[in-house]
Amino acid sequence: MQTASFKDTLASLTDTSNIKQLELLDLQGNVIDSIENIPGKAGSVSVYYHVTAGNGQLDKAAAEQALQLYAEHTEDARQNPGKHPNIDRLIDMIKNNLTYQVNVIRK
Repeated sequence: MQTASFKDTLASLTDTSNIKQLELLDLQGNVIDSIENIPGKAGSVSVYYHVTAGNGQLDKAAAEQALQLYAEHTEDARQNPGKHPNIDRLIDMIKNNLTYQVNVIRK
C-alpha cells in the first residue's frame, strides 16, 4: 500500500494561511520554540496545527500522527538528523515522552 506524499497530504489539511505562527510551550508555560508560517515552514505549521487542533496539546500520540503526515520526509529526517528540525523535534518527543502545548498566533 502506497502512502500519500507529503505534498498530497498537505493539500488535504485545513488551510492555515490565517496563522502567523505556532508557539510551543513546555508544561510550565515557557515558550520553547515557534514555527513561523513562512515558505519552508508552512507545511510544518499545517501538520502541527492539524494534530493539535482538538486540544492544543502536542503529545506522543500527536507526534506519531504528525510523523505519518510528513510521509517521505520522516525517513529523510531519520537518515539526516538536523535537516528537518520540526520532524527531529517530534522524534525526540516520542523518544523522551515529552508533551508541549501549542499556542496559535493568528495574523
